[in-house]
Amino acid sequence: MASDTAKPLIAVDRLTRHYRMGPQIVHALDDVSVTVNRGEFVAVMGPSGSGKSTFMNLLGCLDRPDSGHYRLDGQEVAGFSSDALAAVRNRSIGFVFQSFNLLPRQSALGNVMLPMVYAGVASARRVERALAALDAVGLRERAGHRPTQLSGGQQQRVAIARALVNDPLLLLADEPTGALDTATSLEIIGLFQRLNRRGITIVLVTHEPEVARFAGRVLHFRDGRLIDDLRQDAEVAA
Repeated sequence: MASDTAKPLIAVDRLTRHYRMGPQIVHALDDVSVTVNRGEFVAVMGPSGSGKSTFMNLLGCLDRPDSGHYRLDGQEVAGFSSDALAAVRNRSIGFVFQSFNLLPRQSALGNVMLPMVYAGVASARRVERALAALDAVGLRERAGHRPTQLSGGQQQRVAIARALVNDPLLLLADEPTGALDTATSLEIIGLFQRLNRRGITIVLVTHEPEVARFAGRVLHFRDGRLIDDLRQDAEVAA
């Protein structure tokens, strides 16, 4: 996918997503417009049911909107087929979740290599790239360890390495510190900050203000609408 630094990485225009629950229609996302430039670190906040998770699912090409436009790196993806969306997810987006989602019988190295299998990367290159990704998160020496032999923070680092291994345009993190203690959460946020300083664009969903304060920008959602877009000029180091 070609990049053009003059264009926003994410351009969302009047994005809407409604769900039917019995006789009721839930307005999960309602007429949202926002842009995110390359290299930004954006936190997405809001109470339960505010629309932040629906917004994340649409950005991650895990769902399609009912109306509106979503351009990722200048390419309109809102109307893509399921297969085309899967290709975009594998090629352009890295995901980090609260629950790590690591395969318990695979080593850290095997878990990190998995996205490259789907991308058709040659086996020799998989090992090289996976070790480089583990090195980027400070876990190269734990490459042979299984998830049960790693702490929660180390498991999340493996998940971040897995998200980075295909060199995505965008890193999406959904409550990545939700299962971690405070000290470990700060370590993970510090890692996100270091990755962001290397030029990786990060959008992070959180309900914790103490996590959002480390981002350069905070989007607040309520009742399916974007109600606030705050830029935080002074970086707080985790």
